[in-house]
Amino acid sequence: MDEGLAEVRAGRVRALFGLPEGSPPFPAVIVLHEAWGLNADIQAISIRFRAAGYAVLVPDLYSLGFKPLCIASTIIDMVRGGRATAELIGETRTWLADRPEVDGGRLGIVGFCMGGGFALAAGVRHDFQAASVNYGRVPAGERALEGICPVVASYGAKDRMLLPHARRLEERLAALGVPHDVKVYPGAGHSFMNKSAPAWLARFGLSYHEEAAADAWERLMRFFEEHVKGAPAT
Repeated sequence: MDEGLAEVRAGRVRALFGLPEGSPPFPAVIVLHEAWGLNADIQAISIRFRAAGYAVLVPDLYSLGFKPLCIASTIIDMVRGGRATAELIGETRTWLADRPEVDGGRLGIVGFCMGGGFALAAGVRHDFQAASVNYGRVPAGERALEGICPVVASYGAKDRMLLPHARRLEERLAALGVPHDVKVYPGAGHSFMNKSAPAWLARFGLSYHEEAAADAWERLMRFFEEHVKGAPAT
């Protein structure tokens, strides 16, 4: 696999795993893919985290069996709140935390679109030091985010379907007193941090936005520097 990413089995799913340069144990990040699956764009994002000094694990959420059925069941679970997938992610977290090269007390999780919603669901149910939610769904229940770790989130103002989720996330995290950084980008739509969406989707507001993406990445990395890398080593 390119750029130091190797195929592994993490719990019940296939995944990509890579270590940064330097001396272990390393802080680590789980990267959750969009509905498009574990594509070249997600691999590039993973390499970006490795270059920043994180061990990285990228689970393929569609690798439990027959892929079309996996896709359908995963998307249905997302709409229902993500409980089943969050437990699956918990297995990958355990695998990652148990690696001798990884500091299990300094773990972050980041997701895009579908993966953003799952990052929230997993951040509530499992021990992470920070979660990054990028244009992901936010559950409607008043108590759905209780127990969540610190959150950094980015949304596009032109993403009419998910813009209300940005407002909901800001309000819930503020009410819970959870450290957070939620930002909406006026010129951006959905998937503005991802480069690999089919070109024809741009007419529906799904396209890369360089300026917004650059700022979102700067905020994300700064937040993880504080809450993940900066957490006490175990």
